[in-house]
Amino acid sequence: MQKVGAPGGQGQAHSRRGALGPSGVVLLTYVLAALELTCLFLQFSIMPYLSRRLGLDSVAFGYQQTVFGVLQLLGGPVFGRFADQHGARAAFTLSFLASSTLYLLLAAACIPALPGVALLFASRLPGALMHTLPAAQMVIADLSTPEERPAALGRLGLCFGVGLIFGPLLGGTLSSSCGIQCPLIAALVATLLGALLSVTCIPASTKEASAHAQTTPPGKPKASVFDLKAITRLLLQPGVLPMFLVKVICGFPIGLFMVMFSIISMDFFQLEAAQAGYLMSFFGILQMVIQGLVIGRLSSHFSERALLRASVLVFSVVGLAMALMTNVFHFCLLMPGLVFSLCALNVVTDSILTKAVSASDTGAMLGLCASVQPLTRTLGPTLGGLLYRSFGVPIFGHVQFAVNLAVLLVLWRQPVSRKVDKAQ
Repeated sequence: MQKVGAPGGQGQAHSRRGALGPSGVVLLTYVLAALELTCLFLQFSIMPYLSRRLGLDSVAFGYQQTVFGVLQLLGGPVFGRFADQHGARAAFTLSFLASSTLYLLLAAACIPALPGVALLFASRLPGALMHTLPAAQMVIADLSTPEERPAALGRLGLCFGVGLIFGPLLGGTLSSSCGIQCPLIAALVATLLGALLSVTCIPASTKEASAHAQTTPPGKPKASVFDLKAITRLLLQPGVLPMFLVKVICGFPIGLFMVMFSIISMDFFQLEAAQAGYLMSFFGILQMVIQGLVIGRLSSHFSERALLRASVLVFSVVGLAMALMTNVFHFCLLMPGLVFSLCALNVVTDSILTKAVSASDTGAMLGLCASVQPLTRTLGPTLGGLLYRSFGVPIFGHVQFAVNLAVLLVLWRQPVSRKVDKAQ
C-alpha cells in the first residue's frame, strides 16, 4: 500500500481519509451517529401516540413494531456488505436517506386527508436500510488500531446516551407545544442534513487499498450485496461463530426484559409516564458515562477476554438480584451493573469480531452484529409477554442468571475465539 506522501498515492489517500483527516472523520462520525440516534429515539417516543391517534390498538401497534424489527434484522447484514463494497460515504448517505423517507411517511400519516394507517406501516419499510450506527462502527474500526478499537467503539456510547436522553425529550416537548407532526418534520430536516454532511465530508472509503483488493479477487466477478454465502462465510471463520453466539446468548435475556420494560414500569413498578421517562434518562446517562468513559479506560488495563468474562459474571449477579427485586429503588441500584455488563459485552464482542475478519469484511461483520438487537425486538414481544404473564418479573432475572452462568463456565474452561489480528 502506498503511503500518503508517495507519488500516485496522495489522491488515493485523500479519497480514503477525506479532507478532514482521520481524526476529523472520526469526530464527524460520532456527530452523525448522535444525530441519527436522537431522531430514532424521538420516533420511538411518539410512535405509541401516533398509533393511538390513527385508531390502532395495542395488537396492531405490536405488529408494526415487529415488522420494523424483522426488516432491520434482514437488512443489517446486507447493509454491512453494501458498506464494505461501496464505502463509508455511500453507507452513511443511504442510511440517512432511508431515515428521511421514514420520517416523511410518518409526517404524511399525520395529515387527515391521507391514508394514515397505510402510511404508518409503509414507513417501516425504510427501516431495512437505517443502519447509521453500524456504518459509524465500521469507520471507527477502519481508522483505529486494534489496540485503540475497544476505547474508540466505546465512545459511541456517548452518542447512544445523547440520543436516548434528548430524543424522547425533544419528541415530547415538540409534540406537546406544536403538535405530533412537528417532531417528525424536525427529524426529517435533521436526517437530510446528515445526508448532506455525509456526501460532502465523509471520505468515499475508510479502508486501506489492500482491503479493496481483497474484496474482489482478480478474475472473479464482484459479489452481490445479497450474496448469503459471503455473509455466512464470515461466521465460519475461526473463532467467529462462538464469539457471535456469546454475544447473542448473553444479551438475549436482558433484551427480553427491556422489550417488556414499558409494561413492567406500569404494572410492577407502578410508575407514571413522566417517572418512566426519568428512569430511561438515568439509563441513558449511565450508558454515556460507562461506555463512553469507563470501558475505554478498562480496556487499556485489562485484556478483552478479561472484560468479556467480567461482563458475563456481572450479568449473572445482576440477574440473580433482579429475581429478588420488589420495587423501582432496587432496580435503580442494579442499573449501574446492568449497564456495565451490556456495554462491555457489546463493545468487546464487536472489537473481537472485527479483528477476526479481514479489513474488507468489517462492515458485513458489524452488520451481523447489528442484527442481534432487531432479533430481540422481533422475538421479544411474544416470548417476553408469555414469560411475564406466566411467571411475573422474577423470571427475567432467573433466565439471565442461568444463561450467563452457563456461558461464564464455558468461557472459563475453554477459549471462545482465537486472537486474530485484522488482515492489513
